Amino acid sequence: MTDALHASGLHRTYRLPRRGPFEPGPVRTAVDGVDLTVASGARLGIVGESGSGKSTLVRLLAGLEAPTAGTVSAGGRPVVASASARAMRWFRRETGVVFQDPYASLDPRMRVGTIVAEPLRALQVPGDHRALVASVLERVDLPADAADRYPHEFSGGQRQRIAIARAVVHAPRILFGDEPMSALDVVVRARVIDLFRSLADDLGLTLVLVSHDIGVVQRLCDTVAVLSEGRIVEQGPVSLLDDPRHPVTRALVAAAPTLP
Repeated sequence: MTDALHASGLHRTYRLPRRGPFEPGPVRTAVDGVDLTVASGARLGIVGESGSGKSTLVRLLAGLEAPTAGTVSAGGRPVVASASARAMRWFRRETGVVFQDPYASLDPRMRVGTIVAEPLRALQVPGDHRALVASVLERVDLPADAADRYPHEFSGGQRQRIAIARAVVHAPRILFGDEPMSALDVVVRARVIDLFRSLADDLGLTLVLVSHDIGVVQRLCDTVAVLSEGRIVEQGPVSLLDDPRHPVTRALVAAAPTLP
């Protein structure tokens, strides 16, 4: 089976602001030598404490940011985030991304139908765009008139469904989620988790999900990678969260809220 994604030796550093007029700013390392392989059809959860580098890692894997060093490939083909939009079109066609905040990720001046159709236009997907938009809005359980309304007319959970519809309307093979549940309340979060699972099942998606919520990862993913200080310290089947070996993983599991 061909791997959906492969990362080798990924590093990402950032230059922080200067401390004085004659001193260069310090360098912060967000991702530090990550090697990672995601098989086609797998559902990978990336977890870690705040500041561990998990959101930076998923942006590198999704080609939204270029690594300082290292490589990313999809289906054996190199992903060059610094390349032109035209050169990256094949990868954008293969991927969809759902971000954390549904309030910030949708343009309030655009109608929902126009927002969801953006990937179809940008990627020059053939077919009846209006029909594709109507079909995917129905698939994510939004009302029939949603395409003609604006994002502010919807609840937070509905807005995230709009974001999910935009991410899958062009039938990608890989879906990235960067904390897509964290801005939602508990009841809505459960419904969106079910939507992610049904989309992954029905569309045969490879899922790469960043989450600070261990419960979300256990419900949605079959494999997990634990990040700490930009490095993967433990990875394997999601069942390792039931009996973690590494101290960082044990601390994450212990910090997860539970009901008596």
